[in-house]
Amino acid sequence: MAASKRARDRHVMDSVYPVIELLFLLIACSELCDAATVVDVYRLIQYDISGVPFGSRLAGLNHHAASMHFPPSSDLSRTVLIIPLRELNISFVKEYISQRQPLGGLLFLLPQMFNYENKGGGGGVDSNHLEHGSEELRNVLNELEQLLIHSNIPYPVYFTFEDSDTEAVLADIKRNDATGQPATATTGGYKLVVSVSEPKKIVSPTITNIQGWLPGLKTDGDNQLPTIAIVASYDTFGASPGLSVGSDSNGSGAVALLEIARLFSILYSNPNTRGRYNLLFGLTSGGPYNYNGTQKWLRSVDQRLRESIDYAICLNSVGSWDNELWIHVSKPPENAYIKQIFEGFSNVAEELGVKVGLKHKKINISNPRVAWEHEQFSKLRVTAATISELSAAPELLERTGGIVDSRNFVNETSVIKSVKLIAESLAELEDHTHEVNMQHEVFDGMFTFYDSSKAKLNIYQVASVTFDLLLLLVLGSYLIVLFSILVISTRGLDDLISLFRRPPSRKVKTA
Repeated sequence: MAASKRARDRHVMDSVYPVIELLFLLIACSELCDAATVVDVYRLIQYDISGVPFGSRLAGLNHHAASMHFPPSSDLSRTVLIIPLRELNISFVKEYISQRQPLGGLLFLLPQMFNYENKGGGGGVDSNHLEHGSEELRNVLNELEQLLIHSNIPYPVYFTFEDSDTEAVLADIKRNDATGQPATATTGGYKLVVSVSEPKKIVSPTITNIQGWLPGLKTDGDNQLPTIAIVASYDTFGASPGLSVGSDSNGSGAVALLEIARLFSILYSNPNTRGRYNLLFGLTSGGPYNYNGTQKWLRSVDQRLRESIDYAICLNSVGSWDNELWIHVSKPPENAYIKQIFEGFSNVAEELGVKVGLKHKKINISNPRVAWEHEQFSKLRVTAATISELSAAPELLERTGGIVDSRNFVNETSVIKSVKLIAESLAELEDHTHEVNMQHEVFDGMFTFYDSSKAKLNIYQVASVTFDLLLLLVLGSYLIVLFSILVISTRGLDDLISLFRRPPSRKVKTA
């Protein structure tokens, strides 16, 4: 009899265990069962200048989302604002950042025209795929970038691109916000989650300079031929490292250098067309950081080679000009080499129907700021000039190839004209070079950088607490009824009732 009773008890419990497990599973998944979408996001840069923090100082996100239509009195300390660039109110962002108002995070939605992976429609400024108002959007993004990279922001800031998924989520969030019920743990809504470890300092970052060489034609009596250096810096700096490709600043300069190297490698392969100059090609790193890589490269090359350089031509931002380029120099225009450089370029420019202008700017030795790449040459008493579409030197960390510097805004015709102008000017002065080598150096200076530049953003649609409580109430009632039926069917109604009766107290006998 006792064995039979124990068997019935085991049967009841075996029937109940799966139900209990189902209950715990439903509770655990109540907030995670409605994943809306997963998108790639790019974090705002985090860096220090001489120990002073700038950029976004956090990376992890786990907050509800809101749009710019949130109620005026909302507490946004645990809310991520989703802001499309098309709807950006720059004054609002400036106010929130400058006054350090509490915010859970920012997510900026960028138009696809700024996506460097979007290769459709060609690469020119006049490409058909560029929408109306693209130049205005570019100006807005440029202003936003400059605001963000010069601010110390104590919460995560991310960028992503518009697509059908993010637009659908944003439209739903706007509808909720319009009702005056922003997303919270109580009301439900959308939750944005980025699960990453907190950023760490990048210890001893390296910079890489690439050098190529085309030897000139020696004749009897030549000990060492003079050298012309053609140099371009290829590094970028922008609001988001993962999106800053620098198509114009200075991708256009790097592309022009490689094409010039290719053209001259053909000429120099034939002794009859080989010039009486050695050609030194350098792709340098660290351009946005006072041309740190150029400085290290110049100090590391053989002194005899450096002293053989007649002059250096530095290429900077040559992909968006129409009819005029500028030659920037540190030595006075009366200098014989400067005159020779300017006259050579002017003559070729006239034949091509374009203009070149000359800009002279003295170097301030006491100022650590290096505005142009040729200034690193000038500090070592090497004659040099920078060819650029810019008429004046940008400020520190400006025009350094940020998000706004997309390939869709580079004019391929401008790059071709730049190559032709520079190549023919060098000829007039007399994977395609010999002795290619790479120089790796430890980056030093006043900049400190941090990792965690790209992540996955999970967007969840979560129910309100009221819904969760109602769901648990229904499940609980269902389980109680199910348990009661199981007990009655296996042990009888009396056993079910006895489960809820208070057991009789036992009196302790005293001696």
